[in-house]
Amino acid sequence: MSRHEIQGKKMAYQKVHADQRAPGHSQYLDNDDLQATALDLEWDMEKELEESGFDQFQLDGAENQNLGHSETIDLNLDSIQPATSPKGRFQRLQEESDYITHYTRSAPKSNRCNFCHVLKILCTATILFIFGILIGYYVHTNCPSDAPSSGTVDPQLYQEILKTIQAEDIKKSFRNLVQLYKNEDDTEISKKIKTQWTSLGLEDVQFVNYSVLLDLPGPSPSTVTLSSSGQCFHPNGQPCSEEARKDSSQDLLYSYAAYSAKGTLKAEVIDVSYGMADDLKRIRKIKNVTNQIALLKLGKLPLLYKLSSLEKAGFGGVLLYIDPCDLPKTVNPSHDTFMVSLNPGGDPSTPGYPSVEIRVVSMQVQTVTKLKTVTNVVGFVMGLTSPDRYIIVGSHHHTAHSYNGQEWASSTAIITAFIRALMSKVKRGWRPDRTIVFCSWGGTAFGNIGSYEWGEDFKKVLQKNVVAYISLHSPIRGNSSLYPVASPSLQQLVVEKNNFNCTRRAQCPETNISSIQIQGDADYFINHLGVPIVQFAYEDIKTLEGPSFLSEARFSTRATKIEEMDPSFNLHETITKLSGEVILQIANEPVLPFNALDIALEVQNNLKGDQPNTHQLLAMASRLRESAELFQSDEMRPANDPKERAPIRIRMLNDILQDMEKSFLVKQAPPGFYRNILYHLDEKTSRFSILIEAWEHCKPLASNETLQEALSEVLNSINSAQVYFKAGLDVFKSVLDGKN
Repeated sequence: MSRHEIQGKKMAYQKVHADQRAPGHSQYLDNDDLQATALDLEWDMEKELEESGFDQFQLDGAENQNLGHSETIDLNLDSIQPATSPKGRFQRLQEESDYITHYTRSAPKSNRCNFCHVLKILCTATILFIFGILIGYYVHTNCPSDAPSSGTVDPQLYQEILKTIQAEDIKKSFRNLVQLYKNEDDTEISKKIKTQWTSLGLEDVQFVNYSVLLDLPGPSPSTVTLSSSGQCFHPNGQPCSEEARKDSSQDLLYSYAAYSAKGTLKAEVIDVSYGMADDLKRIRKIKNVTNQIALLKLGKLPLLYKLSSLEKAGFGGVLLYIDPCDLPKTVNPSHDTFMVSLNPGGDPSTPGYPSVEIRVVSMQVQTVTKLKTVTNVVGFVMGLTSPDRYIIVGSHHHTAHSYNGQEWASSTAIITAFIRALMSKVKRGWRPDRTIVFCSWGGTAFGNIGSYEWGEDFKKVLQKNVVAYISLHSPIRGNSSLYPVASPSLQQLVVEKNNFNCTRRAQCPETNISSIQIQGDADYFINHLGVPIVQFAYEDIKTLEGPSFLSEARFSTRATKIEEMDPSFNLHETITKLSGEVILQIANEPVLPFNALDIALEVQNNLKGDQPNTHQLLAMASRLRESAELFQSDEMRPANDPKERAPIRIRMLNDILQDMEKSFLVKQAPPGFYRNILYHLDEKTSRFSILIEAWEHCKPLASNETLQEALSEVLNSINSAQVYFKAGLDVFKSVLDGKN
C-alpha cells in the first residue's frame, strides 16, 4: 500500500507577483447605440400597428409603451389614426403638411417628357435587375454559405460545428502533448499550447504568469523507520536501500505531501480508520493521542477536514494510505502487494483478551519550498451581442515537478479539439452572442494555484461578467460510465444534451447527474464567485458503499494508461462534443438555459428527513419555491417565446439567472468543504454538507454552538435567494407599470 506522510499544520502558498493582466475587456454600448435601439423598437411598434390593427395595440399598449422612452407615457392614444398612414412612421412623415410645404414638386412639363422619363427608368431598372442576377449567381456559387445571424438560434448550427471533431485528431494531439512533458519544464508545454491556439485563430492568446511558492520534493525521498528493527521504508513501501532506489525511478521523490510541515517525528502509530468523529471519539477514550502519528485511510470526507480534526485532537503527524477495498471494482490492483488472513479474528496467541502492542516509528519529511513561475494560457472568442458576458472553459497543463499522470494531456487535447471546430466556423463570419474564454491552467497539482491566482487577480470583473464555467479536468478516469457533474440550475440542460447524444449511440445507460464536490480548477469559480459549472468525465463503476474523495490522491504513475482505457479515443470525442454543445448553447441562446425552480427544489430535497431544528429552514424553503415558481412562469416562459421577447427584459432576466448561486456562498465552511452549499460531499448524500458536519461535530460535545452557526448560515442563504427572486419580480413589475 502506498503511504504519504503529512504533518499536522500545512503551509499555505503565497502570491508574490501578479502584475500581469488578462486580455482587455469589452466596452458597453454607448449612448448612440442605446438611442438607435430605442428607434428600432419604435419602428417595430409601428409595424405592429399596421399588421394587427389599433384594437390589438390597445390591449397590449401598457407593455409596449414602456419599451421606448419614458416621454411616451403621456401620449393620447385615441388621437392616433393608423389608417391615415398604413405604411409606418417614416412614410407618415412625408404625408404631413410641413413636408409638402417644404418639398413641393414642380408640375410636369409635357406628356412626352413624362414618357421619356418613364422609359429611362424602365431601361435602367431592367439593366440593374439583370446585373443583380449575375452578381447574385456569382456570389452564391463562389462564397461559402454562412451560418444564420447570432440573433437566430439554428438547431443545426451546433451540430455543424461539432461534427468536425474527430477522435483521431484528439489522439494525435494527445500523443504530441505526452511527448512534451518529458523535459520536466512546463514552459515548453505552455508555449506549444499558445502557438497552437493562435494558429487556430483564437483571439489575443496570452501568457498570464504568477510567481508562487511551491513545495517540492527534496533531494531525497521522505522515509518511515521502524524503531524496533531499524528498517527504513519509502512512502510507497520500498526499502530505503540504495539498490532498491536504483531499480526504481525518480517517481519516489513525488510520493509526498506538498505543503506539509518538515522535520522528524518519532511517535506511536495509531490506526484511526477514516478519521470520522466516531473513530476519534472511540480512540481518545482508550489512548492519549497527543503528538502521536495517525494511520489514516483516504476517503469518506475531504482530506483537509480530517487533517484539521486530527490536529485538534492532538495528533502530530499522519501516515495516509488507500484501502484497496475502496477502489472501483474494475480497477486492477495487481501492481500493489497485498496479503490475506485466514484468522477468524483477534490475536491467536492471546485468545479472549486484548493484545496491547505498541508500534513506534520515526517519520521524516523532506521537502523544499521555492519560488517558481506558474503560467496560465488564456485566449478568447469575442461575443457579438453580449461581449461583456463570459463563458469560461478550463483545462490544465503539466507543471514542472508535479506528478507524471497523463490526464492533463487528455484535458488539453479536448479543449484544443473544440477550439479547432469552433474557429473553423468563426473564420466564416459567425460569432457566439457571448464571449468564450479558453484557459489552460498551470499549478493545478499543487492546489489549483494558477486558476486561484487568476481569479483573485480579476475577481471584480469576473464576479460581474462570468456566466458559467465548463470544466475539462481529468475527463478520462475510467471507461465504464459517464458521470456528469452540474450545478442544480444546469442539470436539465445536461440531461437534454446527454439524452440527445445517447440516441446516436448503440448503448444508452442511465446517467446519474449530481452536484457534488469535484477536484480541479472549477473550485475557485464555484466557491468564491458562485458560478454555475458543468463537467463531463468517464469513470469506472464505483463500489456500492465506497467512499468518495479517493481522487485526492494523485498517482505518479498509473497501471492503466489513458490509451488503454480509451484506445480509439471515442470517449474523448464524446466528452468534447457534449461539453462543446453545452458551451455553445450557454454562449448563444438569447435566454440563458438556467433553471431557477430546480435550485428551489434542490434546497427542499436537502431538508428532507428527520433532521432536527429545521422547521424554520423548511418554511423559508417553501417561500423560496413559491418565488422561484412565479419567476419561472411570469418571466422565463414569455422570454423563451420569440414572439414575446423584449431586448431590455431579456438582459434583465439573464442578469438575474447568472447570479442565482451567489446567494448560497456561506462565509465559513469546514476545511475541505465547499462554501457553495448547493454541492454535496458525494452523490449518495442529499443533505446540506455543512449541517451533516455540524451534527457529527455535536455528537462528542455537550455544546451545540457549531450546529446553531451552521443552521444560521443555511437559513441566511435560503432567505437571501428568496429575496433575490422576489426583488427580480418586483423589478420586472415596476418596468411594466412604468415606475422606473
